[in-house]
Amino acid sequence: MSFRQMRALLAEDFEAHGRDWTRPGFRTLFWHRFGNWRMSVRPKLLRAPLSLLYRWGYRHCRNVYGIEIPYTAVIGRGVIVEHQGGIVVHGASVIGDGSIIRQNCTLGIRSLDRLDEAPIIGKRVNIGAGAVILGRVTVGDDAAIGANAVVMQDVPAGALAVGVPAVVKRRQP
Repeated sequence: MSFRQMRALLAEDFEAHGRDWTRPGFRTLFWHRFGNWRMSVRPKLLRAPLSLLYRWGYRHCRNVYGIEIPYTAVIGRGVIVEHQGGIVVHGASVIGDGSIIRQNCTLGIRSLDRLDEAPIIGKRVNIGAGAVILGRVTVGDDAAIGANAVVMQDVPAGALAVGVPAVVKRRQP
C-alpha cells in the first residue's frame, strides 16, 4: 500500500467516524492502516522504527480503548467501530466495506488447531453489541447480527442472526 492510498483510506475513515479524530474507533483504524502501510516500507532498516511506533499505537488502542485489530486483518473502506471496549478481531478476519462493529464484539477462531479459519464479514454488515462470530463463517452483504448473538454458521446476504446459538431469520423488506 502506498502512502497516498493510506491517506485516502484514512480520509474515508475520518468521514465515516463523523469527522472526529478523537473517537477511539478512528484512532484504532488509523493504527491498523499505519501497520499495513509500514509493511510496504523497504528496506527493513527503515521499517524498524515504524514497527516500534506501530507496536506502541496498537498496544495503546488495545490497553486504553479495548479495541484489538491487528494489521493482518483485512478491513474494508468506511468501516465504523462504533463504541470502544472489548472489541477483538482475529488477524485472519476479513471485514467488508461500510460495516459497523459495536462494543464487546469478538471475531475469532474456534480452535487453536485452525488458526486461519476466521470470519469473513460482507459489505454493510451491522454487528450488534456483544456479538460473537467464531470460525470460518461467512456473513453476507447487508446482513445484521443481533446483540449478544453467537454466530457459528453462515449468514446469508440480507438476513438477521439472533440468539445463542444464532438462528438465521430473513429480514422483512
